[in-house]
Formats: sequence, C-alpha cells, structure tokens
Amino acid sequence: MIEENKQHVRMEINFRGGPNIAMKIPPGDYEKTVAFYRDILLFDVEEVPIDHPTVLATHKLRFGETILWLDCVEGVTQGQLWLELQTTDVDRATAYLQTNDVQTCDDIEKISPGMHWIKDPAGTVLLVKKLDNDK
Repeated sequence: MIEENKQHVRMEINFRGGPNIAMKIPPGDYEKTVAFYRDILLFDVEEVPIDHPTVLATHKLRFGETILWLDCVEGVTQGQLWLELQTTDVDRATAYLQTNDVQTCDDIEKISPGMHWIKDPAGTVLLVKKLDNDK
C-alpha cells in the first residue's frame, strides 16, 4: 500500500533541471578559477555584486544553456558543484522527497523562503525551487 501511494505521488511530482549551476570555490583558488574561464576558455565572465553571509564574491557566465556561477566561499576546502531543480509545487515536492527519506538541509546556505536545499546520496547539493514559467 505504501509503495502504491509513492507511485501515485510520483506521477504528480515533476522535477526538471534548472538553468543554474553553482561552483563553490575555496578563496585560495577563486581568482585562478575566474581567470581560467575568462582568459583561457574565453568566456564572458561578469562579476555580480553580492551581499551574502557565506559567499564572498561571485561571477557568472553563460555555459551553453546554463548559467554557471563561480562562488568564492569561505570554509570550502575543494570545489563543489551545486545544481538547481525546478518543480511546479515546492511544498508537495518536498513532502514527496521526505517520503523517500530525502531531508532538506536548508542550513547549509541562506536561501529565499519557499526553496529548499537537498543532497543526493553522493553529497551533491541541489536547490529545489518553483518552476520558472518564463523559461
């Protein structure tokens, strides 16, 4: 019966990859990483002002159809990729994830209300947010 309920909920919840990927970079590697994308791979890299308690600086670049955010983060010891997931109903999606033993971990970085951080079994961080209908 529980498995049947999970299947029913699964058909009502849809996830899709969002347009943003964040690369969390230790401060000691940040300038070299920005220079790599800007000066070696020749991407247009734009510094974006940020007021955030853990992200010290951020740059963005268009990486195909994706926006790649290069975030300088205090306390990070090696680079990490964080992905964006979009869904039509964040509350229902969160309930669905919890029925599948996936808990939110919103304390890892400040985010706007109505969004949640989760991790996959390998430790990759994913942002669950409302589907952007403008895309």
